[in-house]
Amino acid sequence: MAIPDFQSLMRPVLEVHADGRPHSASEVRDAVAQLVGVSTEDRKVMLPSGGSPAYSNKVGWAVTHLAQAAMLTRPGRGITQITDRGRQAMQTHPQRVDMRVLSGFAEYVEFRNRTRERRTTLTSAVDQGLEAAASTLTPREAIEEVIETAHSAVAAELLARVLSQPPEFLERLVLRLLVAMGYGGLERVTEHLGGPGDAGLDGLVRLDLLGLDVVYVQAKRYTDRTVGRPDIQAFVGALSGAQASRGIFIATSRFSADARDYAERVNARLILIDGPELATLMIKHGCGVVTEETYTLKQIDENFFPET
Repeated sequence: MAIPDFQSLMRPVLEVHADGRPHSASEVRDAVAQLVGVSTEDRKVMLPSGGSPAYSNKVGWAVTHLAQAAMLTRPGRGITQITDRGRQAMQTHPQRVDMRVLSGFAEYVEFRNRTRERRTTLTSAVDQGLEAAASTLTPREAIEEVIETAHSAVAAELLARVLSQPPEFLERLVLRLLVAMGYGGLERVTEHLGGPGDAGLDGLVRLDLLGLDVVYVQAKRYTDRTVGRPDIQAFVGALSGAQASRGIFIATSRFSADARDYAERVNARLILIDGPELATLMIKHGCGVVTEETYTLKQIDENFFPET
């Protein structure tokens, strides 16, 4: 039989998790294959790139979308477990759970909206279906669309992983990211300052060999609140105490409009990086991610053929 598309695999994935227990990725793949009748031979069919089996890729993508809609949670590495929302979705939609269902939840809409807006709206894209939507794109645009969607899922997972770690992990992570972005000059000198008595500064990056030009860093691992103006004021005060004029404030949550407005008006030069931007930078600069596959898009070499 043909391997079902990833949307058709969403409800079977939820059914496998219906027992409420944590399941490994291999358990999910095996159980879903039995539910939908995917044979052992079908499971060996590779993607056109040859990088991985098509069936495993589709199940993994179904899991990713369900997790973005908070129907599945990830209690451990490679482990997934159903949530109350997932159980409710199974009751409400006994026949099929797909992107149309998932788009009824704010978390999933935000996940989809993090990708570049090439289509008119999320709703129209879901209504058209992926195949119809893709038909309006050039091959290059279609590839970029898929990559951006995949990276959006990776970004959300990166933030979830960061939030599961202690605050010091984020403090050291942002210093490593800044080095990957090219800060720190040839020597790439950074220093972690976080901990008791850190005076509100978690780290610094020296932009020159003598350390005359320094950027201080504040990193906040927030899960339940927006960073407001008082947080930025406190950071500005810490910069002043260190006789510094440059700072980067990185948070896993969002900044309020008041906080951003204040940051633009103070004498110190401040850069604010929120959670989604942090994850995007991590992907762009290879921090916490690896390249899974590389694709080559061919086109005609006009110089190969003589003019007629």
